[in-house]
Amino acid sequence: MVTVIAHRGARSLAPENTLAAARKAHTLGAHLWETDVAVTADDHLILMHDDAMMRTTNVAERFPDRIPAAFSTYSLADIRSLDAGSWFERDDPFGQVAAGAVSRGELARYAGEKVPTLREAFELTLELDWFLNLELKAQPTPKHDFDVVGAVLTLADEVGIGANHLLFSSARFSWLKTLKQRRPEFEVQAILGLFPQDPMNFSDPFFDTYNPRHTRLSLDQLKEQVKRGLKLNPYTINDDELIVRLIETGVTGLITDFPQRVPR
Repeated sequence: MVTVIAHRGARSLAPENTLAAARKAHTLGAHLWETDVAVTADDHLILMHDDAMMRTTNVAERFPDRIPAAFSTYSLADIRSLDAGSWFERDDPFGQVAAGAVSRGELARYAGEKVPTLREAFELTLELDWFLNLELKAQPTPKHDFDVVGAVLTLADEVGIGANHLLFSSARFSWLKTLKQRRPEFEVQAILGLFPQDPMNFSDPFFDTYNPRHTRLSLDQLKEQVKRGLKLNPYTINDDELIVRLIETGVTGLITDFPQRVPR
């Protein structure tokens, strides 16, 4: 059975990287959810993908004079004052509101959704006895030298979340190797093809799980890596036909915005 990995939560049906999106993915039967760690100006860990927050919050209305400053220049209090949910109905990023796949009650609940802290994400994962794939991302200035690995591990220990509920992925392989050396019990997964210039290199023996950008590889190339015994979780897989074809290649998991589309 293929592992269903809900990309930023079930973000086709709920505002991405929120607790609402995580809960929705869990309800849909995803095996785990994936999210992105970000660092605020006052060194708190939150969930956010884009450096600038205009797409997924009302930051342009709340702090118009600071646009397009990165999240790393805002305090946690500033970020927690934002509405991270109302945009979803307005923008309908995957057309699922128009398709009737999101109820009026859900949309009403999304309004006012907060940007979660990583602590809240850890606590929710434990509460649901679920699993989280935390992507360790390069941070924008002025937090580009912040010790993301150390801060995340410290918080994980404080909350009490371990390897039976948490794994790490990153395109920064040195971070994954540092983490694994410090805490060998955690699984680490290498993200390939994050940027166009990144090589699709499956040869590093340190990793046995790779998360490749599917558009950079043919199905035959994926099959070749599966035959080598590698675990592959290609991203981001939303097309129904492609989901079926990738399952047939024997990939380990699928990172998808549509966990509801993956056959169980």
